[in-house]
Amino acid sequence: MAVREVLKMGDPRLLEPARPVADFASAELALLITDMHDTMRALNGAGLAAPQIGAGLQVVIFGIDANPRYPDAEAVPFTVLVNPVLTPLSDALEEAWEGCLSVPGMRGVVPRHVALRYQGFDAAGQPIDRSVGGFHARVVQHEVDHLHGILYPMRIRDLRHFGFTDTLFPGQALQDD
Repeated sequence: MAVREVLKMGDPRLLEPARPVADFASAELALLITDMHDTMRALNGAGLAAPQIGAGLQVVIFGIDANPRYPDAEAVPFTVLVNPVLTPLSDALEEAWEGCLSVPGMRGVVPRHVALRYQGFDAAGQPIDRSVGGFHARVVQHEVDHLHGILYPMRIRDLRHFGFTDTLFPGQALQDD
């Protein structure tokens, strides 16, 4: 029930692999998920991973309705995803701009699978199994990367497509993811 500080690129905790959640009934997990939700909403993000707020557990949250930062993006249902497993549904990749709360003020073009299946559990330990594409698939991949110690700049193929948001998109009110 608090907005937590988001770790920034350079903090070694962001590079550590997250541990699986074993106890879905713990008060600590419930508090973590509440804090993640509060933090993501306060920062107008599309998603957040537990390692970004210093918790080394395999927990991500994501979801957007109408968001001024993503005016062309389709809605993504709010989801708590614990112990996720991603399976690409094809080899097709799409490159698109991404940002991140842990890499503030910057954007980069990142290749991601166009469609994937994600499996895991919700906050209560109930199974989740969805096949998705487009922006939904991109958000899931971005957040799950955090669980493996990967930040989006590590995936950029051409650093000419990486820079400060206000320079790349002058006059646009884009924020970080």
